[in-house]
Amino acid sequence: MYNMDHYDEEMKYMHQEDDWDRDLLLDPAWEKQQRKTFTAWCNSHLRKAGTQIDNIEEDFRDGLKLMLLLEVISGERLAKPERGKMRVHKISNVNKALDFIASKGVKLVSIGAEEIVDGNAKMTLGMIWTIILRFAIQDISVEETSAKEGLLLWCQRKTAPYKNVNIQNFHISWKDGLGFCALIHRHRPELIDYGKLRKDDPMTNLNTAFDVAEKYLDIPKMLDAEDVISTLRPDEKAVMTYVSCYYHAFSGKQKAETAANRICKVLAVNQENEQLMEDYEKLATDLLEWIRRTIPWLENRMPENTMQTMQQKLEDFRDYRRLHKPPKVQEKCQLEINFNTLQTKLRLSNRPAFMPSEGKMVSDINNAWGSLEGAEKGYEEWLLNEIRRLERLDHLAEKFRQKAAIHEAWTDGKEEMLQKHDYETASLSEIKALLKKHEAFESDLAAHQDRVEQIAAIAQELNELDYYDSPSVNARCQRICDQWDALGALTQKRSEALQRTEKLLETIDQLYLEFAKRAAPFNNWMEGAMEDLQDTFIVHTIEEIQGLSTAHEQFKATLPEADKERQAILGIHNEIAKIVQTYHVNMAGSNPYTTINPQEVNAKWDKVRQLVPQRDQALIEEHARQQNNERLRRQFANQANVIGPWIQTKMEEIGRISIEMHGTLEDQLTHLRQYEKSIVNYKPKIDQLEGDHQLIQEALIFDNKHTNYTMEHIRVGWEQLLTTIARTINEIENQILTRDAKGISQEQLNEYRASFNHFDRDHSGALGAEEFKACLISLGFDIANDAQKRSGIMDAEDFKTCLISVGYNLGENEFSRIMSIVDPNRMGVVTFQAFIDFMSRETADTDTADQVIASFKVLAGDKNYILADELLRELPPDQAEYCMARMAPYTGPDGVPGALDYMSFSTALYGESDL
Repeated sequence: MYNMDHYDEEMKYMHQEDDWDRDLLLDPAWEKQQRKTFTAWCNSHLRKAGTQIDNIEEDFRDGLKLMLLLEVISGERLAKPERGKMRVHKISNVNKALDFIASKGVKLVSIGAEEIVDGNAKMTLGMIWTIILRFAIQDISVEETSAKEGLLLWCQRKTAPYKNVNIQNFHISWKDGLGFCALIHRHRPELIDYGKLRKDDPMTNLNTAFDVAEKYLDIPKMLDAEDVISTLRPDEKAVMTYVSCYYHAFSGKQKAETAANRICKVLAVNQENEQLMEDYEKLATDLLEWIRRTIPWLENRMPENTMQTMQQKLEDFRDYRRLHKPPKVQEKCQLEINFNTLQTKLRLSNRPAFMPSEGKMVSDINNAWGSLEGAEKGYEEWLLNEIRRLERLDHLAEKFRQKAAIHEAWTDGKEEMLQKHDYETASLSEIKALLKKHEAFESDLAAHQDRVEQIAAIAQELNELDYYDSPSVNARCQRICDQWDALGALTQKRSEALQRTEKLLETIDQLYLEFAKRAAPFNNWMEGAMEDLQDTFIVHTIEEIQGLSTAHEQFKATLPEADKERQAILGIHNEIAKIVQTYHVNMAGSNPYTTINPQEVNAKWDKVRQLVPQRDQALIEEHARQQNNERLRRQFANQANVIGPWIQTKMEEIGRISIEMHGTLEDQLTHLRQYEKSIVNYKPKIDQLEGDHQLIQEALIFDNKHTNYTMEHIRVGWEQLLTTIARTINEIENQILTRDAKGISQEQLNEYRASFNHFDRDHSGALGAEEFKACLISLGFDIANDAQKRSGIMDAEDFKTCLISVGYNLGENEFSRIMSIVDPNRMGVVTFQAFIDFMSRETADTDTADQVIASFKVLAGDKNYILADELLRELPPDQAEYCMARMAPYTGPDGVPGALDYMSFSTALYGESDL
């Protein structure tokens, strides 16, 4: 800042310049120089706003570009211009510009808005010179000299080492061009070979300086070499304007070094964070890809045809649970830990929270993991159901084959028998025998009706259960049904034929008839008994096998009565033989009423007696297997009922440790790590329980009434326990990192923890929005409206409002801002780590996007863009390359080829835009 005496001297000098130079503007040569110089100077600033002027007295007449010029060089906003084209609008705009100039302490003598609007060249040039003095020359001060003297002194000092250069004024001292070349060579010796310049070649010297300044220093050509040489005394204002550009171009070199150092620091932090982000993205991508590949395998419900294939699928699923999934559980836990650590580092470096690419948030990974768990649970249930279904199908198929074989054996030859015409040539006794035999066959046929219906019912059930060999079952069943219908039709036909001849027959031997009638149902009973004794069974509990054993004992109790019936049937046959022998009856063939003979009855009876002890042995073995299954159930339940509550207890203890304040953070961390080690040492018991669970599955045990815990419950609880202890350790480590980085004392941490725990009433480790607000108020944290906080001053009404709000009332807008910091993922809760980060960052001295932009602007020579050469010159090579690789091309109207946009790049570093 200038002192008032210096400022008064500047104003006095500027007024004198107006007086003793105004008449000289009539000199055509000087006016020409001033036109070119002032026009170029104006355009060097207007191009930053994307425009320029061609005629200095015409283009400023409406006042619009004049106001724009003042906004660009001052960095302030002027009053809104009038957009009308009438003279009154133009005068209004020019007056606004002149009022702004006057507000900067400049007295405008004899310069009015009407002269500017009328295109008065003399007044317009005088106004522009006044602007140049105020905004380009006035701020130049060397050893408390005035602006003009300071600029002259700066030029003399910079050119002192150069021969043939003697700067005494701003006109004839510059005619040979060596002064301009000396200034450039002093600051940028690589741009000019000063040793080759000659004092007697001013044209070459001037053009060399003007061309180099325009090309490398971004200083436009404001003078013509011909005009400077041909004019006896070059225009002083034009030369001063042009030389001031050299001063501003070179005076910022020290600022550039400071700005470069700041940028290097910011870029180094950003490069490290970017590497962490890339590591997170890769780990998240790999985990999501594994989940994406695994879920379709778990969702594959293509049924298999054999028990062996399904058992192999179950074994593959066990390998997945034991070998493939546990490493992925660790990766998921590590991913969450890496994410939390990265977010902590970003907050400590005043960077925005890391937002992973779409679909790779921690919540997205948790959702994908949940889908995997759901598919996994459904897959295991499906496997067990499929094994039950195949077991049921095998049983039904075997039962179908047995019944079909028995029926087919019974029907073998029946059609041929029914189609015989033996009754046509038989005697009366033979006819009657045939009739009675047919009646017995009809009885036998009716007795077999139930078996046929059972065969059809079993075939229907096999179809409903999607048995893989259903076509062959259906074909066999259809053959049996068709044959049964044919037998019925043939039976009816033969019965009618026999009845037609019944009147020709005599009563046949009642004993034979009685034998046939009693032997047929007894034979059916024996066949049914043999079928039941050979029938397979499936049970899953001791109660079920006990029921089968009871039924079998009841069946054995009926055997004495059945033996009496057998003896009675054999007695009938013996009576027939006795009669034949007694009366010498000529019997040709066997009993005409039945095909059953005593030998068959005895053979089947012996078979029944043989099958009874075999059935006893099968029931005993099954009873032993069910007892072993019950032992496995109790063995698993005894361990699960201990491990399940142990996991729950450890989860509660970890929760208490995370909210208690015993000792320092390092003590808590040591305690948690010891706790983690004790938990890991419990793993062999989990593995032992997994082994018992495998034995249960291999034994096809599907329920356990002795415990409410399943292996799935134990696995999920164990995984949650490991994840919780790892997450809690990570939170303590991040608190230590925050404490050390921000210099927070242990007493402050204890105070923060006490307030946090007080409002964390449900002991969940996180605060809701209202709980968080109350916690801030309890710590005396008061936030007024945003404008008051930034300006640092209050008017009377604002101060009155502030006094009213001393009751710690948090404004909604400010509280929303705080919530966006502590809860960037909008989960609706605030963790203790986020709470600590917020309380510590309020007083931190960190870089901002505006500071980085200002630093880049210094390196760019006050341009809105920066060139690659400038980056390479001012920054280390690796960080210069980093900037050039990420900066977007500059698209502004004042851009040049190769221009880079450092503003968007700087805001992107702080998350205010996209890189």
